[in-house]
Amino acid sequence: MSEGDAGSAGRRGRRDRDDAPLPQRSLARAARLATLPIGFAGRTTVGVGRRLVGTPTNAVLNEVQLRTAEQIFAVLGELKGGAMKFGQAMSVFEAAMPPELISPYRETFTRLQDSAPPMPISRVHRVFDAELGPRWRDQLIELDDEPAAAASIGQVHRGRWYDGREVAVKVQYPGAAAALRSDLRQIGRLSRMFAVVFPAIEVKPLADELAARVREELDYGLEAEAQRAFAEGFASDSDIEVPEPVMHTDTVLVSTWMPSVGSLAQIIDTGTPEQRDHYGELFARFLFAGPARVGMLHADPHPGNYRVLDGDRLGVVDYGAVARLPGGLPRVMGRLLRAAVDDDYPTVVEGLREEGFLKPGVRFDEDLLRDYLEPFVEPARHDQFTFSREWMREQAQRIARPSREGLGTAMRINLPPSYLLIHRTWSGGLAVLSQLGATAPFRAVLEESLPGFAD
Repeated sequence: MSEGDAGSAGRRGRRDRDDAPLPQRSLARAARLATLPIGFAGRTTVGVGRRLVGTPTNAVLNEVQLRTAEQIFAVLGELKGGAMKFGQAMSVFEAAMPPELISPYRETFTRLQDSAPPMPISRVHRVFDAELGPRWRDQLIELDDEPAAAASIGQVHRGRWYDGREVAVKVQYPGAAAALRSDLRQIGRLSRMFAVVFPAIEVKPLADELAARVREELDYGLEAEAQRAFAEGFASDSDIEVPEPVMHTDTVLVSTWMPSVGSLAQIIDTGTPEQRDHYGELFARFLFAGPARVGMLHADPHPGNYRVLDGDRLGVVDYGAVARLPGGLPRVMGRLLRAAVDDDYPTVVEGLREEGFLKPGVRFDEDLLRDYLEPFVEPARHDQFTFSREWMREQAQRIARPSREGLGTAMRINLPPSYLLIHRTWSGGLAVLSQLGATAPFRAVLEESLPGFAD
């Protein structure tokens, strides 16, 4: 959640759209999630029937896969909380699905992100009473009624601490934790369905890993710990600023306020070519430098979390989603990326198999793998690489084609749980750089911060 504009916030006295009792909202989400296995059973029965009357097995499987994926994305697109986060994390597989299937899901999901209703200020005060005590105004001597930002599990208000510092106060919605945990229990139902859409992926361990990481986002103590580590790791960096945590409880996090003049989202919309290149490079350097300096990867590359500061600096907020990497990014990543840049695909195939990306018994054509990995490899080949929407669209369309070279390849590659947030962040980072249209020294960034790449 960033300190950006929140849009039109709820006024006092207006009934918030989320004022419905929490059990009602959780039951409604559970009911929508429950429709997924029912639909799956129906499609599977139809598929078996069609095979019995002579329809080729592969054609039936493809139809079941596509219809199953369509229902998954349609239902997830209507949900919030844990189910929406599951959909967000699984969106790393969007490129493997036909654009006409994904676009309605993406549009719905974007609308949900942009329209999270704010919590009334009276409820915010009740949270402070419970978390900080009835004399909380002795610490937080000023507080803006209007939230500065709102998201799926909480919102941010601007205030002033008793020592005079301006602060950002992040408040978790009452009941958000219970709703998320309910969603996560229901999400276990989806594992079997994703196994149909992506048969080479071990989905249950992936879903378990995601659930564990989403639960961490509810723990503001963990977020404060991660934010403090990043603040210390980048304290001497002249280009990057991380706000310092001031205090926290389980559901309230107070940080120093970071005055900004915009965000990467605004640079994407109206930035000059020079701004796009400059902030694109800082964005990439921050993502890759984090694991080396802090032992963590900031795993939410949403443009709104990256703030434009005076002096052409980049500020970074929201440390709820991080991948904890005590040894930094895995050295094997850099080694295999270097092998791919050098067109040594026997080494790449062997390494991916050892890391669990290729399950035992899955044979792989090196030329197909070369084509599939191109979005990750091509920027690393050049001293300067220009990212663009056109380039990203071309890569996605090529991978999404219903052929051996596209969808057939995607459905045979597993994603080990330990790489879930790394993959999400790298894929999301490439998307942000492409939206920026940035020309960046991506290869130099990798040589600086990706272990094994320059060795």
